[in-house]
Amino acid sequence: MDASLPLSLASSSLPAVLPEGSAFPWLSLIVLLPATAALVMPLLPGDGSDPRLPRTLALGVLGVDFALILWVFARHFDGGLSELQLVERVSWVPALGLEWSLAADGLSAPLVVLSGLVTLLSVAASWNIRLKTRLYFGLLLVQATAQSLVFLSQDFLLFFLAWELELVPVYLLIAIWGGKQRQYAATKFILYTATASLLILISGLALALSGDSFTLNLSELAARSPGGTFGLLCYLGFLVGFGVKLPMFPLHTWLPDAHGEANAPVSMLLAGVLLKMGGYALLRFNVQMLPDVHLRLAPALIVLGIINIVYGALNAFAQDNVKRRIACSSVSHMGFVLLGIGAIDALGMSGAMLQMISHGLIAAAMFFITGVFYERTETLSIPNMGGLAKVLPITFAFFLASSLASLALPGMSGFISEITVFLGVTSYEGFTIGFRVIAIVLAAIGLVLTPVYLLSLCRRVFFGPRIPALAVVGDMKPRELVIGLTLLVPTLVIGFWPRVAINLYEASTNGLASELASHGAVAMGRLAALG
Repeated sequence: MDASLPLSLASSSLPAVLPEGSAFPWLSLIVLLPATAALVMPLLPGDGSDPRLPRTLALGVLGVDFALILWVFARHFDGGLSELQLVERVSWVPALGLEWSLAADGLSAPLVVLSGLVTLLSVAASWNIRLKTRLYFGLLLVQATAQSLVFLSQDFLLFFLAWELELVPVYLLIAIWGGKQRQYAATKFILYTATASLLILISGLALALSGDSFTLNLSELAARSPGGTFGLLCYLGFLVGFGVKLPMFPLHTWLPDAHGEANAPVSMLLAGVLLKMGGYALLRFNVQMLPDVHLRLAPALIVLGIINIVYGALNAFAQDNVKRRIACSSVSHMGFVLLGIGAIDALGMSGAMLQMISHGLIAAAMFFITGVFYERTETLSIPNMGGLAKVLPITFAFFLASSLASLALPGMSGFISEITVFLGVTSYEGFTIGFRVIAIVLAAIGLVLTPVYLLSLCRRVFFGPRIPALAVVGDMKPRELVIGLTLLVPTLVIGFWPRVAINLYEASTNGLASELASHGAVAMGRLAALG
């Protein structure tokens, strides 16, 4: 590389322009369309209390954006390829080496689809917002842009800017439209995530400076694969930074507070998309960029995953607030993502990806349906509810269906994702048989506890003596039925036909597993030579 251009990315392994055959920057359009609409939002007429025009604009733009996502990935993306596709690369701030660099592969494509769907439905679920409606729907549009940019960025600084950008709308959405303790929950969220971001920035810049030349390109950073103490420190920095968002025990305590105070549409985004950013980033940075360290620390990730699964399930029993109980179940279910990533082999990482997709749909459905009966009962206190199945039979049916999906009922996506993770852990021969057996037995405790706390929640809320104040409430409306079905039908489709999701990412997870195997073989060869 030219010494006079120390910040140049001239030697990047990715093309400097749109690849041959790509006639249009589709990914840039997907990312920028919602943000452009957000800029128009303050110009809309009205006093900010009428949601119709802001809501219509947000719904229309995100509907077009989601349709575009589906069309682009159906027409221009090949799930059978492991390499980056739809590459777009433009020099943005040359003095910093910052590029507008976007691309998709099997790790990012399904999560972009999930993000587009959940964000669109969260707007549709925000039907009764009356406070500062232009700001509210404008923030949801900015959030849509930030989420897509996190999954599609191929420049570290661009990724980090997107990671930081998505914190702002979530903080404001909780702080302004949340419950009675919204300021506490929003402040706790921003303190945890901002501190974690500092570790991510330090680790990423350390990697960028570690080679012969400075680069922010993720593909070039992955090619360096540093090990030793330096690689270990970077890995731990990423693990803690991304573990907060996952969330990983003991960095999870912001989540129940955030869910407990956020309104239902914001909880849909938190559980359906934001937690998946942590899992995606662990695969993209810890596994892909630091494979040698990951091979050493994989057993520790499995231990952390087991703690997440068991602790989250046990903690759910202590919650008397419906949303806080579901939030603790999210901590437990995201433990399976850690378990799959730590399993190292292709099956385990495939299970981790499928668990992120599955949990994104199921958790979003559960929080949406919780919002449905909260609008009618004005309470989330489990002891203050009862007998709702008689007055809300359709709502009960949807909540029960989402609960069954969450507890991994065979035939639903939760079952196939969790069983794939288990098979991944048991099939990797790099772990001793004793370790594999103990890991599976302890993780299975979570599978036993999940039906208990979820079905007891259904019993206490929907059965038993009817609370007089809740004797007459209206059931789900057609709009709410459409939202619920849009989230639950894919869980059935994936449960019976998992290939519809696996085909999107299998080549990428297989590629990651092959890369880890090659690094493991090299390490074993070095040990044999020393011996």
